[in-house]
Amino acid sequence: MTALLALPAETAARRWLGLPRPVIDALAFSVLAVIAARAGLTGLFGFAQLLPPVSPWWTLVTALPAASLALWKHRAPGAALGAATVLTIADLLTVGGLIPLFVLVDALYAAAVTVSPTARRRLLGALVLAVAALTLFALARTGDPRAMIMVAVQTGGILGMAYWFGTSVAQSRMLMDQSQELAELHRAAAENAARLAEQNRAEAVREEREQMARELHDVVAGHVAAVAIRSEATLAAPGADSPERHALRAIRDTSLHAHETLREMVAVLRSDHDTAAPARPDVPALAAQARAWGLDVVLDDRLTAPAAGAADQAVRRIVQEALANASRHAPGSAVRVGLSEEPGGIGVRILSTGGRRQAGLSGSGWGLHLLHERVAALGGSLEAGAAEDGWLVNAVVPRAAS
Repeated sequence: MTALLALPAETAARRWLGLPRPVIDALAFSVLAVIAARAGLTGLFGFAQLLPPVSPWWTLVTALPAASLALWKHRAPGAALGAATVLTIADLLTVGGLIPLFVLVDALYAAAVTVSPTARRRLLGALVLAVAALTLFALARTGDPRAMIMVAVQTGGILGMAYWFGTSVAQSRMLMDQSQELAELHRAAAENAARLAEQNRAEAVREEREQMARELHDVVAGHVAAVAIRSEATLAAPGADSPERHALRAIRDTSLHAHETLREMVAVLRSDHDTAAPARPDVPALAAQARAWGLDVVLDDRLTAPAAGAADQAVRRIVQEALANASRHAPGSAVRVGLSEEPGGIGVRILSTGGRRQAGLSGSGWGLHLLHERVAALGGSLEAGAAEDGWLVNAVVPRAAS
């Protein structure tokens, strides 16, 4: 009953005293019992009383034990409901008080909320039988059908409301639990879908890397190895030392180095784990390699601090591409590589002059195009073109790209 009425005084007492809800309910019923006795509320169900009228204070004999049942309505709802039924029947047949009926309604609500659906259906059957028995008892005691109807409406309405409200609360809690379980299932399904998508993406990347590794191994590496083998075979032939043989040695060494690098790249592509990429040669090593190709390379490094990260990779790639272009298009040319500190970052200037121009040899332009994109992505700039009877590459790479 207290759960149904939600008395403001009870809520305030609970907040002030800090007592558990069952204790507050028991105290409230006890106070109401005393107030009802003081007000003389007794003999309210005269048709059922088997004893003559007594003092209102006798109602405490059944009211106070009934009030104590509020302490057990959640821990043992069935036992509390049974005890409340017994005390209510005893109160109706003797003193006709109110408190045992209030406790019965509250215990019925607590049982409807707490018990299982099967037990709740049994409780409904027992409730119907109890109302029917009380109705027939009223007819037998009064012989008046109107009294019988009034008792049926009153008891059926009061007890039925408590049962209906408790059932609604129990179903709401069950729906809430089901909603939470459904949300957990959806969350788990979303996590599984994301995990599957990640696995599919990783599998697609692995297949693409495997395909690239096969292409590098079967086509590119094979051609580079063929160049090295043919160069070695030519060098094995007897003959005097000549500039052409020096060039062949450079071709052989470069081919072997390129073949080893390709093998390392194939190993990285075919690895299922994160593997560090093969180390790129630094700028002095690139200059030394270009000298082996027959270029006259002068390196002027005026950087106050070495480049790092993406900026270092971009600088090396610019120098490497410029030296490779000079070797292809103007063998034997003089190349000046300058690294300097600029307001916008690291300045890279490569000027190649002289050499034997290869009129019939032209490139695709993809190397410079990719360099433009790489430097632009880092926030820098790159220009390349004819200048000073040669070819000039001028770039600025921000250090922030490090």
